[in-house]
Amino acid sequence: MSTGTEPHIVIVGAGFGGLEAARNLASAPVRITLIDQRNHHLFQPLLYQVATASLPTSEIAWPIRSLLRGHENVTTLLGTVTSVDKVNKQVLLEGEQPVGFDTLILATGARHSYFGHDEWEPYAPGVKTLEDATRIRRRILSAFEQAEWEADPARRAEWLTFVIIGAGPTGVELAGTIAELAHDTLRSDFRNFDTRSARVILVEAGPRILAGFTEDLSAYAERALNRLGVEVRLGQPVSACRAEGIELGGAFLLARTILWAAGVAASSAAEWLEAPADRAGRVRVEPDLTAPGEPDIFVIGDTAFVAGVDGKPVPGVAPAAKQQGRYVADLIKARLQGRPLPPPFAYRNAGNLATIGKRAAIVDFGWIKLRGRLAWWIWGIAHIFFLIGLRNRLAVALNWLWIYVSGHRSARLIMQREPPAGCEMR
Repeated sequence: MSTGTEPHIVIVGAGFGGLEAARNLASAPVRITLIDQRNHHLFQPLLYQVATASLPTSEIAWPIRSLLRGHENVTTLLGTVTSVDKVNKQVLLEGEQPVGFDTLILATGARHSYFGHDEWEPYAPGVKTLEDATRIRRRILSAFEQAEWEADPARRAEWLTFVIIGAGPTGVELAGTIAELAHDTLRSDFRNFDTRSARVILVEAGPRILAGFTEDLSAYAERALNRLGVEVRLGQPVSACRAEGIELGGAFLLARTILWAAGVAASSAAEWLEAPADRAGRVRVEPDLTAPGEPDIFVIGDTAFVAGVDGKPVPGVAPAAKQQGRYVADLIKARLQGRPLPPPFAYRNAGNLATIGKRAAIVDFGWIKLRGRLAWWIWGIAHIFFLIGLRNRLAVALNWLWIYVSGHRSARLIMQREPPAGCEMR
């Protein structure tokens, strides 16, 4: 039980890193305040499956309070942090009183980056939150509904053209799943057109998809997408996004559904701390994950630029954030107990995984590389393992098994009828 005199640790952000830090510090003689602008912890790697009607929202998100209810020294606050007062050691919040701290952990994540073209966002939404996912699901399903009304083949083709910008794991996963939705799941649902006439186009400015994987795995993934009917456009940066389509390679491509998976930018933590940052806005932290010149302020996860042993930045993935959360918790406990501090943070890469539809994936463990159905099963097992709670693991496993066998996706619900940007629905 907290007495109110213990060191006060404030954690901003209840993503993978922040939640891991809170859990590992909960047994220490400290008071912990966890602040997040949403009341749930989100399993972001499966967010695209909500966006493409494969999973309901409840299977990949959990109330933060329920996750921490057994830790009496942890207080959870719902609020939006606006800045940090380093001099007075306070976190400032929108519409709420400041929260003082002895030690601060910033795990505020990342948002979409449109590379200086923020005006594209209404036309090409990305998927980072549950709200994003349900909005994208609504756009995708509404496009098919609108196509059912259209008598003009040209206008119907516009509604049935789906463009995904960015061919990293999220872009590839979105493209593959939308193609399966059109060519398999919805095939018998509409009467006035054949859903298999839908075009799914994956656009990448670089020379190949999944640049973080080896060239042979990248090539396999592209072939797998082609088999699903996805058109892959490489080496063609997008120069404009509008409600009716995109400009690509000097030509305009008509498409009513555009999704953004091309880039992310860190939260405003670097601005709050007036700390040096990289081009994506990530704080260039010290080897012990503290902000430069601020030994009592840690920055972890997508908010931090952490150099690996090869000099390249540690990837913004869930395992990296969890490792950083545990590291910071161990370091803080060592300080409190007067023990020697741990060595500088070192990321342990457990491998890269990406899925292409419901029956193919690629896995790179370094010492072994897999592709195809076996890789898909490994991908699925790995993601189920990271889910919180037995019920969620069983529910997701059964959902995937049902989709794998039948092709049916049960989460095809349009919760609110909203037209794509700049368009009017019937």
